[in-house]
Amino acid sequence: MLSRRTILSSVALGILGAAHVSATALTAMLGANERSCYYADVDGVGEKVGFYFAVQSGGNFEIDYVVMDPDDKVLLEGVAEKQGDYIFTANKVGEYSFCFENEAYTSDKLLDFDIMVESEPRRILSSTQQPLKEHTSSLEESTYKISGLLSSITRTQKYFHTRHHRNYSTVLSTQSRIFWFTILECVIIAAMSLIQIWILKTFFSRSGR
Repeated sequence: MLSRRTILSSVALGILGAAHVSATALTAMLGANERSCYYADVDGVGEKVGFYFAVQSGGNFEIDYVVMDPDDKVLLEGVAEKQGDYIFTANKVGEYSFCFENEAYTSDKLLDFDIMVESEPRRILSSTQQPLKEHTSSLEESTYKISGLLSSITRTQKYFHTRHHRNYSTVLSTQSRIFWFTILECVIIAAMSLIQIWILKTFFSRSGR
């Protein structure tokens, strides 16, 4: 039976072995014919960088994007994309740029995006601490399973969040179209009524002569 101290040591090792994550979740409005860039610092080679975006409203929910490394080398780019979810390994230390371009479109866009930088520090054991490989591996496995489930839940929430905004935008657009179509229909009916009255008035006035 494991002692309380051994269990605490395993937990401490699991915490030290867990990945350090720096994430930024933002919502931004990008006007027509505009370009907006955001930046994330990478402190070490080999760190994982995650990039997620989704157009919530505006036009056909399309946006152009480009991701560049500290030397302005293009890593990812896309044209007329509605959403994207990417993970890549940083091969250089420095500032990475994430730019959205709405220059080819005439409508404002509401963007929801995440920029995540994840590093995995190496586990450091003191000279007086005995390795607990078996128990640590089990704890790490459980930690990764929980992390995977949380990531799955987060992705599902982002999906439904995007669906909600897009459907809401579609409803507003449909309501606006119905309103103006109704106004146009009323104007046409009124015009047809006036034309019919004018025709009948002209007909009877000529018949009276």
